[in-house]
Amino acid sequence: MPEKILITGGSGMIGNRLSEMLIDQGYEVAHLSRDSNKFSKYKTFRWDVKQNYIDENAITYADYIIHLAGAGVADEKWTEERKKEILRSRVDSANLLYNCLQKSEHHVKGFISASAIGIYGDSGDQLVSEESILADDFLAEVCKAWEASSWQITNLGLRTVILRLGIVLSNLGGALPQLARPVKMMAGAPLGSGKQYMSWIHIDDACRLFIRAIEDTHFSGVYNAVAPHPVTNKEFTKELAEAMHKPLVLPKVPEFALNLMLGQKSGVVLDSQRVSANKVLQTGFTFEYNYLDEALESFYDKKMK
Repeated sequence: MPEKILITGGSGMIGNRLSEMLIDQGYEVAHLSRDSNKFSKYKTFRWDVKQNYIDENAITYADYIIHLAGAGVADEKWTEERKKEILRSRVDSANLLYNCLQKSEHHVKGFISASAIGIYGDSGDQLVSEESILADDFLAEVCKAWEASSWQITNLGLRTVILRLGIVLSNLGGALPQLARPVKMMAGAPLGSGKQYMSWIHIDDACRLFIRAIEDTHFSGVYNAVAPHPVTNKEFTKELAEAMHKPLVLPKVPEFALNLMLGQKSGVVLDSQRVSANKVLQTGFTFEYNYLDEALESFYDKKMK
């Protein structure tokens, strides 16, 4: 019997790719979704976090739960309402899963949740690890609450893994197409000082790490899900232009312009995060994409030539 994986946030960029890779490896996959979409390729159970509702069959179906649900951080302007939504969508959904697991007869063996390296805040060029001091800005507070709501599942005796994701690179969504757009129009430029570090991970490596966290029972606790070689924003922009065969002509985009455009969100692109992948590497996990040029070429080189 194939093992059954229940995914929250399954229709998002990571959830979609992870579902495909799990199916390819012989797992069964189901999604928890607000809409019971007739056209989805995947078995879908309904839940509504705002109504505190979940189809209990979802929990009795699952061998493992992967929790990816959460309102997009970069999708909209950070109004007070939006900030509440970013927080609640992550925390309330984990609390709902916890309550349901507590009450129902189930055979769930493990719970794997996403988190983000935003928990470290702006750490300059200092290399941060899972043991580093956590920040207290908005995104860090969201990550701390998100992790706490996921971590309570250990109280039920379930192996719990939290993966702090770096910038997940995919040509189908997330940060990369937004960073690539100006480069494509010959208007690419480093952002702010360009010296801020970007800790990234190729989407396939991120998904392989979630699968590894299911399969390797030694995985427990918090891991940084980042490739081993972070780069500065200036290096990232240069490598991206090279992968796309485009020149870089503009000087840097000044910090004040980004603050004007993005408001409070500007920290998402201006904060420096140089994050260590050592703990994951010590588990024996091997990255398919260790260096940024390899990752970018997997998306752009084939089409550009």
